[in-house]
Amino acid sequence: MQEKRIDDPTARLSSGTMGIGGHVGVIDIGSNSIRLVVYDRPERGFLPLFNEKALCGLGKGLTETNLLSEDGVNAAFDSLARFAAVARGMEVATLHVLATAAVRDAENGAAFVAEVESRLGFDVRVLSGAEEARLSALGVLCAMPQADGVAGDLGGGSMELVDLRVGNIGQQTTLPLGPLRLSALDGPTNRKKLVAHIDRHLASVSWLSGLKGRPLYAVGGGWRSIAKAHMDMTGYPLHILHEYRLQTPALLDFLDRLQQIGKSEMKAINGVSKRRLETIPMAALLMRRLLTLAEPSCVVFSAYGLREGCLFDLLPDEAKSLDPLIESARKFAAAAGRFPPHGEELLDWTTPLFPEDTPLRRRLRHAACILSDTAWAEHPDYRAENVFWKVLRAPIPGFDHAGRAFVALALMARYVGNIDLPAADIAKKLLDKEQTSQALVLGLALRLAHTFTGGAPGILRDTPLRPGLGKLGFAIAKPHVALSGDVVKRRLDSLAAALGQTGEISLLP
Repeated sequence: MQEKRIDDPTARLSSGTMGIGGHVGVIDIGSNSIRLVVYDRPERGFLPLFNEKALCGLGKGLTETNLLSEDGVNAAFDSLARFAAVARGMEVATLHVLATAAVRDAENGAAFVAEVESRLGFDVRVLSGAEEARLSALGVLCAMPQADGVAGDLGGGSMELVDLRVGNIGQQTTLPLGPLRLSALDGPTNRKKLVAHIDRHLASVSWLSGLKGRPLYAVGGGWRSIAKAHMDMTGYPLHILHEYRLQTPALLDFLDRLQQIGKSEMKAINGVSKRRLETIPMAALLMRRLLTLAEPSCVVFSAYGLREGCLFDLLPDEAKSLDPLIESARKFAAAAGRFPPHGEELLDWTTPLFPEDTPLRRRLRHAACILSDTAWAEHPDYRAENVFWKVLRAPIPGFDHAGRAFVALALMARYVGNIDLPAADIAKKLLDKEQTSQALVLGLALRLAHTFTGGAPGILRDTPLRPGLGKLGFAIAKPHVALSGDVVKRRLDSLAAALGQTGEISLLP
C-alpha cells in the first residue's frame, strides 16, 4: 500500500504500512472517548509528544437505540477536526485512525465512518472484537514483555480479555460489557439483574479460569480511573499509573467502597476527569465481578493498550524483541547527554560492586548507567533534584514503581553524592533498606566515573574497580594518570565508605 501523508490537507490517510522516520499518530475512536496520541518515531520505546482526549460519548444509549448518540456524533466531528489539524501542524507522517465497539456495533456506524472520511480526509479502520483484543494485548506486551496473566481492556461499550502466557498471546474474547452499554440496566431495582447479566457473559469465557492466581493487566480509561482514585484516596506517594499494582483482597474492598460513595465524595477525587466520574461505579462493578469470578492474584494497571499495540504490531520482529526500558533510556540519553550513550561501558565498570545482582537489578542498573549524564546541562544546584523527578515521572515503560524509585535515587546520588534531599523520601517509601543502599552505591560509583572521565566514553575500560577485603581499589592505567586528583580521591572515598571499605588508588603496570 502506498504511504499516505497528512501534510497535504486533501490527502487521505490509511491505517496501512508505517513509514520510516517522522512522527506517527493514532486516533482512537472509542465508545466513550476519542483520543489522539502522537509519538516521536515508529521504533521501540515510543515516546509520546502529544496526548489529548475528548469524552464524546458516542456509545451513550446504544443499548436502547442501537444507534450512535447524536450529541456524541456532533462532539466527535468537532474533536476529530481538531485532532486532524493538530496532526497536520505537527507534520505527522502517518496517522492511524481506529474505531472500536460503538462504531462497530451501531446501525449508523458505517455512515458515521463514511462522513468522517469525507469531511477529514483520512481512512478509518473499524476493528473487529478480535482485532481490538489482540491490539490491546500487544499494547500491554509492548511495555511489559514478560506479562503472564490476562489482559483486560474495558472500553465504554465492550470488554476485551486476552490470555497472556509469558509474553505470548493466547485465547481471547470480546464481551458486550462496558459502562455506557450497561447504563440502561443500572438502577437500585435492577442491580441483581445487572450483576447476573455481567456474570453470565463472564461465565461464557471457559478459559477465564486460567486467570486464578495470576495477574490481571487492566487497560482502559474506566479502570485507569479506579487506579487514580485509589492513589488519591489512600495517599499513595507516586501518581504514576503504569504498573501500579494492587493485591486482589485489598482491591475488592476498595471497589465496594467506590460503588457506595456519594457524588460529593466522588467529585473530590483528584486526578480523575470530572466527566469520567459518572462511569467509575460501573467500571468498579465490572472489575469486582471479574475479580470475584476469576480470582486473579493482583491487578496491574497498564497505561499502554490499543494505541501502542497498533504501532507495536507494525514493528519488525527484531525491534519487538528489544527491551522497552533500555531502548527508551537510550532515546532520553541521546537527546540530553553530552556524548553518545555509553551505558554498557558504565554497566561493565560497576559490575564488580554488585556480585549478587539479579537479572532484574542488573537491568535497572543498566538503565541508570544510560541515563547518568542526562542532567549535565542544568544548573549545578538543581541537577540532582531535577534528574530525580524526571526519571521518577518519565513516560518510560518497562519498569515498575520500585524500579523507578531505584533508578531515580541512584541518579540523585550521582549528582549530589547522597540521597538525603527531601524529594528522596517518596522513593524511599517504595524501596526496602537494602534496595535504598544499593541505589546509593550505584549513584556514588557513577559520580566517581563521570568525575574521573568528564563523561567521555572509552576511558573506564582501562581503570577497573577492584573491591576486596576492606579495600576498594581503583586501578588507573598510565595513559590516564593525569585524570586523577583530589576530587577523584574524595569520590572514591565516598563510594568506599558506602561499602564499608576504604578507597585505594593504584597504577596499572
